[in-house]
Amino acid sequence: MAAVLLTGLQPVAAQPVKLGEGTYFLAPKAGDKAVPQAPFRTDAMLQRAAPTSQWYSTLAFNPKPEAIFVQPITVKATPAGLEFALPSKEAVTSVRQDVEIRYPHRDPLLITPLAFEPGTAKLANADDWSIDISMARGTDDMTTTVARGHPYASIRVTRGDLRVRLPAAGQRLHADADARALALKVGSKTYALFGPTGVKWESASPTEWVARMPANAGYLSVAALPDDQAGTLALFARHAYAFIKQTRVAWRYDEAASQVQTTFTATTQVMEGPDNGPLLGLYPHQWFRNASVEGKLGPAFDTVRGQLRLLAAPQFTTTLRYNGFVPHWPAVAGSPRLPELKELMDRDFGTAGRELQRIGKSAYWAGKGLQRTMRLAELFEQQGDTARRDRLLEMLKKRAEEWLGGNSDRGYVQVDKAMGVVSIYPDEFFAVAEINDHHFWYGYFIRTAAEVALRDPAWIAKDRWGGMIDLLIADIATTERGRADAPFLRNWDAYEGHTWANGIGVGEFGNNNESSSESINAWAGLILWGEVTGNKALRDLGIYLYTNEIESINHYWFNIHGLVFAPEYKNAEVSLVFGGMYRHDTWWIDDPRQIKGINLLPLTAAHTYLGRDPAFVKRSLATLPAETELWNRIAKKPNPPPPKDIWQDIFAKYLALADPSEALKTWDRWGSVEAGDSRSHTLNFMLSLEAMGTPDFGTTADTPLHAVFKRADGRRTYLAFNARTTPLEVRFSDGQRLTVAPGQLGRTTSP
Repeated sequence: MAAVLLTGLQPVAAQPVKLGEGTYFLAPKAGDKAVPQAPFRTDAMLQRAAPTSQWYSTLAFNPKPEAIFVQPITVKATPAGLEFALPSKEAVTSVRQDVEIRYPHRDPLLITPLAFEPGTAKLANADDWSIDISMARGTDDMTTTVARGHPYASIRVTRGDLRVRLPAAGQRLHADADARALALKVGSKTYALFGPTGVKWESASPTEWVARMPANAGYLSVAALPDDQAGTLALFARHAYAFIKQTRVAWRYDEAASQVQTTFTATTQVMEGPDNGPLLGLYPHQWFRNASVEGKLGPAFDTVRGQLRLLAAPQFTTTLRYNGFVPHWPAVAGSPRLPELKELMDRDFGTAGRELQRIGKSAYWAGKGLQRTMRLAELFEQQGDTARRDRLLEMLKKRAEEWLGGNSDRGYVQVDKAMGVVSIYPDEFFAVAEINDHHFWYGYFIRTAAEVALRDPAWIAKDRWGGMIDLLIADIATTERGRADAPFLRNWDAYEGHTWANGIGVGEFGNNNESSSESINAWAGLILWGEVTGNKALRDLGIYLYTNEIESINHYWFNIHGLVFAPEYKNAEVSLVFGGMYRHDTWWIDDPRQIKGINLLPLTAAHTYLGRDPAFVKRSLATLPAETELWNRIAKKPNPPPPKDIWQDIFAKYLALADPSEALKTWDRWGSVEAGDSRSHTLNFMLSLEAMGTPDFGTTADTPLHAVFKRADGRRTYLAFNARTTPLEVRFSDGQRLTVAPGQLGRTTSP
């Protein structure tokens, strides 16, 4: 990919650039705007691809950056200095008459160098979950390091003293504990500042303190404390001088055990005293049911993500079960509704051409149409009609080639080498204007291409279309750090374990992510692409992303363990997760059906995780009638309004993961159909689950493409797909075995 993205050093006008049978451009075509630049980076960071869609991206793009939601703290770079705060909960009634939970950046401490005026804030370094903020002016600088889960900000100044202004009069606590420390109670919040040996703390007023710094010791750490106890201050003092220097995440997929092990390591620089290591804050998805940290966790912070629990260690590990998926399920046989399925398949085949892009003009809708057509082709394949399968495959390949070939008026791919960004025009949902949603858009193309390759591997050869798919993969899934052509895992938040959608960090409450299920679709695409191309590293990356994001979804979107949502929050799930807020809404409409459905679609064989808690599925769907009735009474409808049963097919499939028979009763075959789905696939999905049972999350296999289902009578169905060229012997964790031929879906059942 380095060779691809660094093709030639000709000026931008030397375009287009051929890549196999595809084409990308080095500048937007006439009339199209380029992606925004990220000028607020130091010279060293300007040599790297811009880190977009991160929790701190606002810093690189904006002369007046928004607050950064570090967790548990927030920081904000201002012309006056660095603001530092500990957010607390606010429950706000929304226009939908429900409640949004917010943890705003409010009433901060302000830390300012006295020997010089701070300069414009710039991103000076970015590691896996920590950043450096430079506020240099000439040869002077105040540099601050913050890290996810870390309750400190570590500050270095080139010279002079530091002033601390409080939002209200502060009470000094435990003044005799440590001469280097200044502990303050400000309202209900407790803060502590730790200076070097020899620092003198002077109170200029009830709201202002000055740290008189000794010569050649220009460092200070400021921390938020979870309480005002002397023991807590002593704990924070022990770790205050271990400044975060580097953060790294590493992952390992254990194929035999079907587990993903993720290791988080923080390297520190000890500024003075003994090396007591860092104090790390673990999120619920990191500490919940984690035997490796049991009994080692200390005090906790209340945050927008639930309890952030402190661990005095430079490293910790999480281990998660990978439950797998298969590209498609077996043929439906023996069902009394099989004639209905075949009738719908005939109808959907007849409309497949126009359904390739029923609505919208962008590559987002094109990708949904490609994947919809792929699902339909699979149905014909399963039912033995390879002729119509092949016609559908040719249809979708031709459409994908139009988008990737560079000669169609539908759209084109463009590479901004200065930013390290791959875009697909035309713009929609600010995918270009704000570098949004790359994992959503590109995931559809990647997954579809991988599934085409299972049937036509020649189509993805490097000298055909494989290079263009690799280009999209590189944009969202580069694992090498510090590259110029693509950032490290563009949309991925390694510490929070999920993706962010907005590219430039717009908004008072930090970055956001809405359609978590479309993120999962992208990672399923990486797993399939890695398997079909023999790229084990990419496959394992996909498994790491897939497994960890599912874990975070279950905590922060669905709260199935009951550890995150505030008591005031009454909705069943969250649809929009922000750095400092969660709410039940979408970006485009208040319709509760679409609010709920956006985190369910596209519901495919790779989305069985949605059925992990059947009781939650039923409880969530049960809220729709009352929420819809309220919306009908109070909302101003768009013109034209959405169908009253919009996405009823998605909800039926969702219910089928918990109760297939009931789901079949709720589905209206002539009702609304989501743009990325079809009536045929919906019915096939439900009939398959009726025959096999609901997902069995207690049984795994020693191959990545597997799935297990369990009927109410206890009988299990075991599936495994072999994307390789030699026979595959699969061992399931309960002792079941299965031999799968190359390129085939294997199936067996328990007695």
